[in-house]
This record gives sequence, C-alpha cells and structure tokens, in this order.
Amino acid sequence: MVQLNRSDFLVIGSGIAGLYAAIRLADHGDVTVVTKRSLMESNTNLAQGGIASVFAKTDSFESHVEDTLHAGAGLCRPEIVNAVVREGPKLVRELIEFGVGFTRNVEGELALGREGGHSARRIVHTHDLTGREIERVLVEVATAHPAIRFCENHLAVDLILRSRAGGEVDTDPSMDRCLGAFVMEPGDNAIRPYLAKVTLLSTGGTGKAYLYTSNPDIATGDGLAMAYRAGARLANLEFVQFHPTCLYHSVARSFLISEAARGEGGRLTTIDGTSFTEQYDPRGDLAPRDIVARAIDAELKHRGDPYVLLHMEHLAADEVRRRFPQIHERLMTLGIDITREPVPVVPAAHYMCGGVVTDMNARTDLPGLLAAGEVAHTGMHGANRLASNSLLEAVILARRAVDEALLQGKEADAAMLEPEWDAADAVGVRDAIILEHDWNHVRTVMWDYVGIVRTNERLQMAASRIRTVRRTIVDYFRRYLLTPDLVELRNIALVADLIVRCAIARRESRGLHYTADYPERDDRSWKRDTILSKHMELE
Repeated sequence: MVQLNRSDFLVIGSGIAGLYAAIRLADHGDVTVVTKRSLMESNTNLAQGGIASVFAKTDSFESHVEDTLHAGAGLCRPEIVNAVVREGPKLVRELIEFGVGFTRNVEGELALGREGGHSARRIVHTHDLTGREIERVLVEVATAHPAIRFCENHLAVDLILRSRAGGEVDTDPSMDRCLGAFVMEPGDNAIRPYLAKVTLLSTGGTGKAYLYTSNPDIATGDGLAMAYRAGARLANLEFVQFHPTCLYHSVARSFLISEAARGEGGRLTTIDGTSFTEQYDPRGDLAPRDIVARAIDAELKHRGDPYVLLHMEHLAADEVRRRFPQIHERLMTLGIDITREPVPVVPAAHYMCGGVVTDMNARTDLPGLLAAGEVAHTGMHGANRLASNSLLEAVILARRAVDEALLQGKEADAAMLEPEWDAADAVGVRDAIILEHDWNHVRTVMWDYVGIVRTNERLQMAASRIRTVRRTIVDYFRRYLLTPDLVELRNIALVADLIVRCAIARRESRGLHYTADYPERDDRSWKRDTILSKHMELE
C-alpha cells in the first residue's frame, strides 16, 4: 500500500522564498515544507550583504532600476525590475513587522550600506549577518504556525506529473500538470509521493557544480534538474556569478568576504600591494561583480599568484568590527585580524542568474508548478545580478507566488492519483567511492573549463567529459537503490551539462559570460535569452 502525503501546498526548500511563501500560504490551507537538511541550512543563511531598497532621500527608484539594468548587460526584463524595485520598501517594512532587526544608525533610521554597482547607499542590512537574521525570524514564525508541516532531511527526487502518475497521457506536454514530488525520506531512504494542489520550487542555486564556491553543500541544482526532467523551460544558465572575494584558506575555502567590505572602503591589491581594479574599470573596487572577478582572474593568471589581497586595515578598527562582526570573528579563529592585516581572497562560484523560466507571478510552463528565489529565472538579473538584489527578488516573487498558488489551487483536480516510485530490481551501491570520484570530476571540469573566462575548446572538452559521467549515472539509476549522494550527483551532472550547453550556444561575451573566442558583446544577434528544455532544441 502506497503511503500518501497530501497537502494543499508543497514547498520544496526552506530559504527565504520558501519560508515566506509557506507562512503566507498557511493562512489558506495546509502546507508541507520539504527541506534536504535542517531548516536553517540554506543560501539565505549565508547571505552577508543585505537587501537593496530605496530609503535614502537622495536615492530614487529610477536610480535603482538604472543600476540593475546596467549590471544586467541588456538582458533584464524592465517590467520585472521596475516592479521588484518599487515593492522593495514595503517588503523591508513587512520583514521588520515579522521581527527582523535591521541595523539602524544613531538617529534610529535604517543604516544603509553600499556595494559594487550601486550608485547610492541603499543596502538594508543586519551588520554582515542579514541572511541569518531573516532566516532565523522566518523559521520562528513558520514553526509556530499550526498549518505548516516541516520535513527536514527529506530530499525531493523528481516532480510528479499527471501523465506519469496513472492519469491520461497527453501527447502535448504543455497539457501536463505537476501533482507534487517524489521525496526520499531519512532512515531507510524510502521514496514516497508527496502530493499537493500546487508545488513551489525554492531550492536555491547550483554552486556545488564548481570546485570552489561560496555556497553550502546543499546547492546541487536539484530544482533546476527536476524542472528540466519534467519538461519546463530553463534559461540563461551560462550566467554563473563568481563572487570576487572568497577567502583563500585551506580550512575555510567557502567562506565569503562580503562585497559590502569594499563598499565601506576595502581595497583590492596584488600580493605586492599594487592596486589593479582601476585598470579594468573606472569604478575600481566598486565595479560590478563580473568586472571585479574578471580583473582578479586576469591578474592571477598574468602574475601566477594564488590569490589577491583585500585590505581593511586602513579603516577604523572599531568600525570594521562593528560593521562586520561575523567576518571579523570567523577570520580571528583562523588567525587573521582583518583590522591589522589584509585577507587573501579569490573568486568563487556564487550565484546562478539563470533558472527555471517564470513570469512575474512565479508561474512556470507546468500548471501546478511555481518557482521563486535563485532557482527561478524571472529576468530580474539579466546577464549579471546586481549585489543584494537577490533577497529582494526572492521575497517579492514568493509573495506573488502565494497569490498565484491560491488561484491555481482552486483549479486543481479534487481527486488525487496514487503514484508509486518504481525501484525495479535495484541493489545497494557497493563502492561509494565511485560516486565521490564522479562528483569531484564534474566539479573540477567545471572549474577548469567553464569558469570566469571561457573558450570554445575548453567548453567542448567540458561537454564531452560531463556527458560521459552522465551516461554512467544513468546506468547507476538502473542498477542501484537510490541514496542522497546518488540523487545529488545525478542533479549536479545534469545541471553542469546544461550550463555548458548554454555557454557553447552564446557566441558573444556579455555580463558573466566571457569567452576569449567572442570577446565582444553582440546586441544584434544575442540580445536575447538562451532557452532550453528537453522538448526542444536550445534556442
């Protein structure tokens, strides 16, 4: 007998978008939140910078929009940028009402920081712990709501479609509907159906596709992979943002040094103390992330150095400790006093600007399936995300997803099917080391060949090697009982393959995608999204 888990709304992921949506949806029905680790483990929790929003009298919505469009290198959707920017102040006030304690100045007003690409101070923050503070408050509110059920350490494996779940098979894939997801439960790794009228993907990003990343271990591209296998369109996966300043250290390779550090006067130099960013952009250290990351990459390759230096020691020590308490404390445990000495940093994979194609209300191609947060491609970020626009977009699209979920929930069939995961004659994996080898191979290939600067030759080599791994994984899925490691490996290899396909297709350099074979931007041929799905050739 199949064990069924039914709810009105299924939320996959417990970052800022998923938690916010769950809280709002719980006033209208029962909500199940599936999260692959603990509630507090998410990209949101690691977000140091803050939320970009217009509060200063000297700032304006028009300026924020202009900065966003400029950073996006011609691929932002102006209508979504305008909507998100103008809804920003209301969002911040709503989070304050929830209980988020944003940092304030001596006059009691919101203290506004500045980051690269912004023409004004507009970053609302909680020192350098903004993501953690927002996540803490949302978890507190959500866990107190009686209509929300949390399933921690549960891993979504695949979406359930009507055509695959015992319903009538539609020849037209656009007529299909998402009914929920197959979920791997902890303990025995049993895979069971979790059914819902509406499912929201809020699974975060893809940083673990790369060897060096600021992302937590959970960022394996699960939502992108599941949506692709279900037939939804994905867009602009070539635009992987590399954060310029990730700590270079053998113990803490994924620790991020917030971009706000440069916004408060931090300076980048080579190991011998030479400033260099001004050679690449007149804005110097405050240029957008893609420019600063490429500048660092170029200097490292030219000089043969392993890292560059971020200097904060010329600033007032008390102010540095007050503004960046988490960074200061963490670096002190590693023997680095940021108030007295520079910090070694390198770029690292940080944020996916592409994702599952949605409209302004979080709708995907599949009825019953919505997406919000980093997993979604709304057109907000274009070819390069402006700093601190991600938390802003995530919550506002989650808010819009709630309204859309209520509409789609009314249209859903009352009768739920009873699908069952087919394990066939699978056996356990005998040598887990083979999964670790494939995992490391994919991540190394992506770092070496699909990094900050790309070439046709490197991309073709990456495509060949990753597809070889994917063929092996298909065989694993036929032969072995599934484990979390195998499910994540399948997802990360697919996402890596899709990133490479998008990068090969875009024959120009724009935003985060820079290729030495096509170093110029080509607005005549390529001022458009790179769209792909399993139902059509890549556009």
